[in-house]
Amino acid sequence: MGRLTEAVKHILIINVIMFLATQLYGDQMYQWMSLWFPKNSNFEWWQVVTHMFMHGNFMHILFNMYALWAFGTPLERIWGKNKFIFFYFSAGLGSAALHTGVNYFLFNEGMSALEGAGIARTQILDILANGQYSPGWYDIVGKSTVDSMLTAFNTPAVGASGAIYGILVAFAFMYSEAKLMLIFLPVPIKAKYFVPILIAVDLIFGIGNVNTGVAHFAHIGGALIGFIMMWYWKKNQFNSNRWD
Repeated sequence: MGRLTEAVKHILIINVIMFLATQLYGDQMYQWMSLWFPKNSNFEWWQVVTHMFMHGNFMHILFNMYALWAFGTPLERIWGKNKFIFFYFSAGLGSAALHTGVNYFLFNEGMSALEGAGIARTQILDILANGQYSPGWYDIVGKSTVDSMLTAFNTPAVGASGAIYGILVAFAFMYSEAKLMLIFLPVPIKAKYFVPILIAVDLIFGIGNVNTGVAHFAHIGGALIGFIMMWYWKKNQFNSNRWD
């Protein structure tokens, strides 16, 4: 891995600056820069990019930036700066797209159930816009459906994890035999097995709607775009060409 490559270095620096700014301005930074649900009044178009530079706490940014350095550096050395940046942000945008799409599904599922019970859509949206909910909703459609709708509407996404998952997939393509270790399972595992295991865990938790405080489908979105791009580049032999 060695010395930081140019793109990795600048992405890391921007993330650190944003994290420090968040410590100073707190909720205001999260309101402006996190990725909110499009129907939430806090949503702005630039958040599809800025959320990649926001993190919830020190451990969050530490793990993401370590992964950026550890797995992104060798990729940038092979691809060059421009190709790496293109791949990184493509994975991040794919992450945001799938995360938002799943949130739309969960939100509309709750809305449809409440509307089916005779509650007007405008009334529901007015209540949500005020940061509130009606306890009676739980009696109508059930706790799980309401909680999923409220989480989709009220909980913003932050972090570089989606882009990082794309980088992990690319690393597994390029260095499939490299041995990696999970912190909770200190046994060397080849990258071609390690990365699919991580994605499978996210898929299980995401489909099971397990509330771990992690945007599992954001991870899967980044990994999916990373896989599609690597498959396409490998098929067309573009992965051996630098862009700078």
